[in-house]
Amino acid sequence: MAIKLLFVGFLLAHAAVHLLFFVPKPAATPGGPTWPFELGRSWALSPFGLAPDTLRILGIALVAALIGAYALAALATFGVGPGGLWMPAVAAGTLASLALLGLFYLPWLTIGVGIDAVLLWLVLVSSWAPEGLAR
Repeated sequence: MAIKLLFVGFLLAHAAVHLLFFVPKPAATPGGPTWPFELGRSWALSPFGLAPDTLRILGIALVAALIGAYALAALATFGVGPGGLWMPAVAAGTLASLALLGLFYLPWLTIGVGIDAVLLWLVLVSSWAPEGLAR
């Protein structure tokens, strides 16, 4: 049970960090880092002329998808809903996170990309699942 709680807590904390994309950008400070959670600018899509509002809508959709998928995985971990949804939900949430972090990437977000890589390896390559869930 402790492993389930730790994993679900970690998964939900990872999802919650993505909510920083909705926090107003703090005032810049001299020599301070660039705020990495900016949905109005994408290194990958802005050069194609996509408007900041369009980028925000895409970012909001990706955040909603990843939070929904991780919440579904958390519920499945504790037997609310089919346990077989656990792996696809973790994978879907992680892929949405990777898409979000990749499209709106700044170096500070590298840790999130690393977390996503480990999660994908865990569920897709190693086929790990909390005890009692389908692998």
